[in-house]
Amino acid sequence: MLKVENLSVRYGAVAAVRDLSLSVGQGEFVALLGPNGAGKSSTINALTGLVTPAAGRIVFDGNDISRIRTEDRIRGGLTSTPEGRHIFANLTVGENLRLGAATRRDPAGVRQDMERFLALFPVLSERYSQAAGTLSGGEQQMLAISRSLMSRPKLLLLDEPSLGLAPKIVVQIFDFIGQLKADGLTLLVVEQNARQALRFADRVYVMSSGALRFDGPPSELAGENGLLNLYIGG
Repeated sequence: MLKVENLSVRYGAVAAVRDLSLSVGQGEFVALLGPNGAGKSSTINALTGLVTPAAGRIVFDGNDISRIRTEDRIRGGLTSTPEGRHIFANLTVGENLRLGAATRRDPAGVRQDMERFLALFPVLSERYSQAAGTLSGGEQQMLAISRSLMSRPKLLLLDEPSLGLAPKIVVQIFDFIGQLKADGLTLLVVEQNARQALRFADRVYVMSSGALRFDGPPSELAGENGLLNLYIGG
């Protein structure tokens, strides 16, 4: 479904991502792990069209999307939930959800999906008319993911979904992400919290200093020392 070939991302003289290749198959949960500054978010930004690659190709659903606009990628089925959630704080929960469906032209389906996500997250239903900025961090993350899902993506990119959340809430968020996988959604999840990501991942990539350090099954990273060595260069 997604194939990234020899991707490089630069910010002026700084190489944030160097010669990265990865793939995500239909129905897979693929985790992209690494410490701060590894190049994970720059990779996601290139996939979503927020930055233009310096080199390489991004092929999604058989089409080269390396140079097309973000909104066209969303229409094609590639959607992301960015790091930091980026909800519209002054809009209500309901308005945020409807914005997620802005590219759709099926009002009945939009209503059906909204009802589904409000049922999955009762707190969002309770606060449907409340400004999104008044929600807790965990509730905002639930809203951000639900808003992304309103576009009915073929592939959902999640950038640091556990960032800034209490451990109990992180478990709840990843339980939900695991349910999305069980429902057949294809996922690429960028995370620093390796323990949670490895609970559900089919395959794992580990980045460090802009380059790929590991590509394989979670079982090969089962030992904490093995993952730690990849993070610190051991």
